[in-house]
Amino acid sequence: MKIASTIARYLLGLMFAVFGLNGFLNFIPQPPPANPLVMQFFVVVSTSHFSAFYFAVQLLGGVLLLSGYFVPLALALLAAELYNILAFHLTLAPASIAPALVASVLWILVFLQYRNNFAGLFTAKTPTGEKQTLI
Repeated sequence: MKIASTIARYLLGLMFAVFGLNGFLNFIPQPPPANPLVMQFFVVVSTSHFSAFYFAVQLLGGVLLLSGYFVPLALALLAAELYNILAFHLTLAPASIAPALVASVLWILVFLQYRNNFAGLFTAKTPTGEKQTLI
């Protein structure tokens, strides 16, 4: 499982690093979207410069995964990115959801190796003060 998680970490890191860089350098040509709502969404996101923050987080998460340092931080950052990517594809472009699903599976494989680092997130305190762990 550790080997699969390491391979998934590198693939996920490479995926987010490349697409994060592409957001700044535009070296992967994109065909125009078929859905006019997608075009409006892209115009608003790029005009407001929100995309710069979005691509910066993708690039940072990808580089952290590739380097192997702060992997739990990278997973936390990329979880939010993956949520937004999945929400976009589910609502506006369902035909092109396959890469988002692949990235989600890779994220889960990496998360399984580092799940102990997230144990505190899944611990609830009862009114009496004792801890209950959900995982």
